[in-house]
Amino acid sequence: LLPQQVIITPLFRMFLLLPLPSFLSDNGLWYDQYFGVIAIHVAFQLGFCTFVLSNYMKTLPQEMVEAAVVDGASVAQIYRKVVMPLVRPAFAALVVLETTWIYNEFFWATVLLGGDGDKFPVTSALNNLRGQFFVDYNLLSAGSVLVALPVLLVFFVLQKQFVAGLTLGSTKG
Repeated sequence: LLPQQVIITPLFRMFLLLPLPSFLSDNGLWYDQYFGVIAIHVAFQLGFCTFVLSNYMKTLPQEMVEAAVVDGASVAQIYRKVVMPLVRPAFAALVVLETTWIYNEFFWATVLLGGDGDKFPVTSALNNLRGQFFVDYNLLSAGSVLVALPVLLVFFVLQKQFVAGLTLGSTKG
């Protein structure tokens, strides 16, 4: 419920103190490692995704699950063959939202990857296209368009499911 910027100081100190196994880190710490930024995103986004999907699953008709139980389906079969196909629109909406949020990430990469920027994600690396005294806006604009293409591709591929996921529950039926 708090903005991510509130915990940056203790998290930064933790990243400088906690050891990370050598097969996950080249410096033995969480700081300046991809694994640390991935862990931050998983920690912050997992709660939101769980909340959205669990609330959506609560709206599914219970009769369909009961019918699968009567037909002799196991819990795993009910989840795989009944629940998951019905959750596809909400899941597609989450995929588009999470892809956009994590791909456009600037804050955590800038603070926790430090260094000279050779590990920055492409969206944070756009900041390196600025010089100290001069900004080539043509280059920055071209880079921004190229960086936006993957997110647009994900959206257009999942557009039908994304719109269906966003409009679920908007009408009584």
